[in-house]
Amino acid sequence: MGFKCGIVGLPNVGKSTLFNALTESAAAQAANYPFCTIEPNVGDVPVPDPRLAKLSEIAGSAQTIPTRLTFVDIAGLVRGASKGEGLGNQFLAHIREVDAIAYVLRCFEDSDVVHVDGKVDPLADAETIETELMLADLESLERRVPALEKKIRGQDKEAKETLALLERALVVLREGRPARYAAVDHEDRKAFHSLGLLTSKPVLYVCNVDEASAGSGNALSDAVLARATKEDVGCVVISAKIESELVELDAEERQSYLADLGLNEPGLNRLIQEGYKLLDLVTYFTVGPKEARAWTIERGTRAPQAAGVIHTDFEKGFIRAETIAYNDYVGLGGEAGARDAGKLRLEGKEYVVKDGDVLHFRFAN
Repeated sequence: MGFKCGIVGLPNVGKSTLFNALTESAAAQAANYPFCTIEPNVGDVPVPDPRLAKLSEIAGSAQTIPTRLTFVDIAGLVRGASKGEGLGNQFLAHIREVDAIAYVLRCFEDSDVVHVDGKVDPLADAETIETELMLADLESLERRVPALEKKIRGQDKEAKETLALLERALVVLREGRPARYAAVDHEDRKAFHSLGLLTSKPVLYVCNVDEASAGSGNALSDAVLARATKEDVGCVVISAKIESELVELDAEERQSYLADLGLNEPGLNRLIQEGYKLLDLVTYFTVGPKEARAWTIERGTRAPQAAGVIHTDFEKGFIRAETIAYNDYVGLGGEAGARDAGKLRLEGKEYVVKDGDVLHFRFAN
């Protein structure tokens, strides 16, 4: 099960530098001119989770395999992208393929790095990105209306339901708000997302600050945080420059460098974790002598579907899931201790897997 978080932003905000550091590669060319990233670059990154190492230690696992999240670096957007300006059409097509969007916003001053609009204003940058996505959604929906109305005249029930959802999105878009604020009932969310609207995707603001502001942020990132709080979206402060330097160091040098900066962990860890939360994902674990492994599922996933993430046969032949809560597994010294203490539960097909569950699936071949 793959989950993709797109990294978007105006040219020269540090987006590709951040992606390079994120994936510890130079896959995305970082240069001081617009449109240096022509095709989207894709990188799978491990999700930091100290619980996995603890489980592996207790079980004496030969391998430790973290869960992963895919980040997609997408070509820089400019005003007019919805009308084809810059790399507009490519940009919008690539955005449709991701599950969530991280807006990288420039929150640093540097006369050597030109800003496409000639000034540093992260709130204005966020408005440009969101406006272009909303305009693209608005145009897409308005093009669909006549065809749906024609089907409805032919008594097409599905077209009627689709048009009703589409009109809810149009209401907020015409008010200048993203489609994610449309009033949609829980049971209609899946159908609503199938409309493929760019602004229905969850959003995370990533404030790229100067090195001195990496720990506490600055006035520019504070303004973004205030907007994020008002909109109830995530916000991360990070210095792409520091992160790109960190990946060049070994583990000991990295810790020393972070300590000198007054930081507890790389900003990338927080970005990955926020991306994970942004997609409303949870982690369960399988643990044994061969490997301790983390698995990604959407919150609310039932046991058979969680088993299917490992292999489709596990879902088809699902019988039950032997389940131990993480705290019980650790506190009681592993599976045997949890079993002896009565903390190993047998869960059936209706069980909703919880974050941190240690599972062993029973299935029929």
